[in-house]
Amino acid sequence: MQVYLTSLGCRLNEAELQTWARQFNQAGCSIATRAEDAQLIVMNSCAVTQEAVRKSRHLVRRLKRNNPQAKLLMSGCYASLNTEQAAALLEVDLVVHNTEKDQVVEQGIDLLGQSANDSLPNDIENDPHTLFKLGKQRAFIKVQDGCRYQCTFCIVTIARGAEKSRTVTDIIEEINVLHDQGVQEIVLTGVHLGGYGSDINTDLTRLIETILVDTDIARIRLGSLEPWELNDGFYSVFENPRLMPHLHLPMQSGSDSVLQRMARRCKTTTFQTMVERMRADIADLNITTDIIAGFPGETESEWQQTLDFVETLKFGDIHIFPYSPRTGTRAAELPHQVEVAVRKSRARQLAERVRKDKINAMNRMLNQTVPVLWETEKRLDAQEHSVLFGYTPNYFRVGIKNNTSDLIHTNTITTVELAALSSQNDFLWTTPVD
Repeated sequence: MQVYLTSLGCRLNEAELQTWARQFNQAGCSIATRAEDAQLIVMNSCAVTQEAVRKSRHLVRRLKRNNPQAKLLMSGCYASLNTEQAAALLEVDLVVHNTEKDQVVEQGIDLLGQSANDSLPNDIENDPHTLFKLGKQRAFIKVQDGCRYQCTFCIVTIARGAEKSRTVTDIIEEINVLHDQGVQEIVLTGVHLGGYGSDINTDLTRLIETILVDTDIARIRLGSLEPWELNDGFYSVFENPRLMPHLHLPMQSGSDSVLQRMARRCKTTTFQTMVERMRADIADLNITTDIIAGFPGETESEWQQTLDFVETLKFGDIHIFPYSPRTGTRAAELPHQVEVAVRKSRARQLAERVRKDKINAMNRMLNQTVPVLWETEKRLDAQEHSVLFGYTPNYFRVGIKNNTSDLIHTNTITTVELAALSSQNDFLWTTPVD
């Protein structure tokens, strides 16, 4: 049986997809690289914004159109919030709620009237290529699910439910299996990653410390972290070079009054003090964030506060979201909704400012020597040779022309010198170092 897996949205969805791929493979199924070749299609949907809802619906229809004979299993936040709609209007064969995601593989196999093979040959059971067949080099490790907070704009808390952490033993075992299969980089992820362990008497810092001791994985990254979750012990773990110096801390606004309406738990002055300390303690740290433009009630003065905040902090990058009302959230019912045109205009204004900060940050990286994990290979229109792309430890994208006699391959780590910015200022050109 061939299974095609696809995902929209967050890194947690991607982590779940990668887990299902390994589990389907262990159950005797092949992972298809094209939906048209599969007997079963598994889609992990998203509903974080109205645009994500639209994309989820569009993808389902396209998958059904391109392979009408395949059975379609749908999970994720859109499916969980719109179960009847997904089953009836979109003609999904089976909807698996977020609370039952650990049963996706079993239910998917049952959907085809087949049973898992419990006595597989070792070469299938330990297939090292499952992750790579998905076109990925780094593995996302889901360490927890759910969130205890109720930010007024967020639908994910409703879709994902209460917090639930995986045991340290299970996480360590998964990382070691992936490392044995050739994976060199992992990303710890969750809905509320900073809340890891709150239900099992541990915390994220202790988890990281255990991973550094009990695994030999070369590179460890962290998913999005709420800025108010970080304790003093957290900073010291970055003394180990295996923990990559990049933190994504979603602030959402640079105005304290807007943050209050969002029910966020960090003030701008507290965040700035934290960033200054981290930059002083952690070498080459790259801090990125999220900003919502045009949140309900956001005045011109409040928006200017956000622009000033961004100008002061000099983020390496910002994920910018024009505010999107989500039915079922408190923010959707707030008065003084900002006009769509204003939301989009503010998002464009911020994007231009952030672009300059990112270029400046990349310029500061020039002439440094860093290790890079190569992830993808592409042939650019203006290049005679193919170009390999990867990321520096602090998560700046780099490219190298693959025209040497000793070709560099994906999933290898090479020490390079950061030589120049690309013509579009969207990545750094590198040269190998002997």
